[in-house]
Formats: sequence, structure tokens, C-alpha cells
Amino acid sequence: MEQKSNQLRKLLKGERIIVAPGAYDALSARLVEQVGFPTVYITGAGVASSRLGVPDIGLTTMTEVLDVAKNIVNAINIPAICDVDTGYGNAINLMRTVREFEKVGVAAIQVEDQITPKRCGHTEGKQLISRQEMIKKIEAFHDAKQSESFILIARTDAIAVNGFEGAIDRAKAYAQAGADVLFVEAPRTIDEMKRIPELLKDIPLLVNMVEGGGKTPVLPIKDLEAMGYRIAIFPVSAWMAAIKAIQRVLKELKEKGSTDGFAEHMVSFKEMFEVVGLSRYKALEEKFLTL
Repeated sequence: MEQKSNQLRKLLKGERIIVAPGAYDALSARLVEQVGFPTVYITGAGVASSRLGVPDIGLTTMTEVLDVAKNIVNAINIPAICDVDTGYGNAINLMRTVREFEKVGVAAIQVEDQITPKRCGHTEGKQLISRQEMIKKIEAFHDAKQSESFILIARTDAIAVNGFEGAIDRAKAYAQAGADVLFVEAPRTIDEMKRIPELLKDIPLLVNMVEGGGKTPVLPIKDLEAMGYRIAIFPVSAWMAAIKAIQRVLKELKEKGSTDGFAEHMVSFKEMFEVVGLSRYKALEEKFLTL
């Protein structure tokens, strides 16, 4: 089977922008694939919330996120990009992170230049490691990876700390150090969003769309593609929708003593199981358990 990282590299060379919705577990990743998206983005914020019930402030460990990533990769046939925060420590920690996530079949990891513990890219109070320390992390990634096709997405959060020009300078340095994709987090205006591809040429760029209060304007895919971005992630769309739906059905049950009024917003019992492949497992039972 072709490595997922090779699949993602082919997509990066294609004519169309890659839209990668966020998934926080194997079920949400399967839904992303079933709708027809070519890639899934394993969201650090979503994993922290769904697995631990905590905010995205660096509380998840490498092994906790790795376990989620392994389950997601095993559940889908499309490439997965995984948010690994800062790599869970210094350059040596990152080397272990690279080996472990590559081993489970993740196509790409996203590493940011914040200190450990980090903060969500669209919240306040971020602090950065030095530019040189991040460059050493990028070099460590290349030393640790086993396959040439494994992809590094280097994210800089410098706009919030050093301003727009400082972020561009860091991004250029990360590209020179060997990043495969650049991610300048949280541009604040449409003008800044346009300038990033103008200033960072000849390397794929990722843009982050966070609805409902993120720092970056949320634009249609066609506009992001026209600007020159190669990947658009929507990391929390499904997660935010799931939270809202769960709140609503639980409120319905609490206030009315029944979920009848919410039935049209729920899948059927049959579909609930079919989403995760019950028919396939029944066929396997027929094939291998019938004597």
C-alpha cells in the first residue's frame, strides 16, 4: 500500500487546494472520509477536549495524542495530518515524537514554535522559543524520520508576539531549514492573509479557519485557493457542531423527558452502526465464523 505521506505529497502538487476538516477521534475521522474529503486534520484542541475534557493549553501528552492518531489512521484510507503541538518538548523529545507518529502511519505532523506548554493559536498569552531553537527542531525532524516522504508542517505563532513581519522572517528561516509546508498562524486581516502567499513563494502554505471567534477572517475555499494557499484546515468545525448537537439533545431530554422532538436531527439506529461498518463485519463473520 502506498504510504499516506506520498498520497499527501501528490495532493500538494495538485491543482486544487486541499481542504482538511478536523477530527478528534476515529468516528469523526471516518465521517470526514465518508463525505469525500481527501485529507483529515487531527486537531490538538479537539483531542484535548474529547479525550481529557481540558482546554488546548498543552495538557495532553505525546502518548495520549499518539493513541488517538493510531486509531484514526487505522479507521480511514485517506492521509492524516496530526497536530503535535511543540513536539512535546525540545528537539530530542521531538525526535521520539517523529518516530512514533511516523510508525503509526500519520502522513504529516505539525510542529509549532511556542514554548512548552503551549496555548491554542487563537488565544492570548503565547510565548515563543527562539528562532534558532525551532530551526534545530526542524533539523532534528529530518534526522529522526525514516521515510523521505514524511512531511513536516512548521507553524509559527510569531504574529501575536513579534508582529506580522517577524512571523514572515521566521517562516522564511523555517523553510530554509527544511520545512515541507509553512503555517503562519492567526493572520488578523484579509490583507495579511493575502500577503503571506505573496511573501512566501515556492513552498506550500497552510491556512487555519476557526469559526465563531478566531482571530483570522473565515473565508470561502475559493478565495483561499485564489490567494495561493495549498491546505485549508477547519480544525474545530465538526467538534463545535458536535458540542452544540449534544447540548441540544440533552436539553431536550432534561426539559421534556423525551428526545422525540429532536429525532429529525439524529441518525437512525441502523445508520449509527453502518457509519462504522457493521455490514462489513457481518460479511466477515459469514466468511470466517461459519463452519
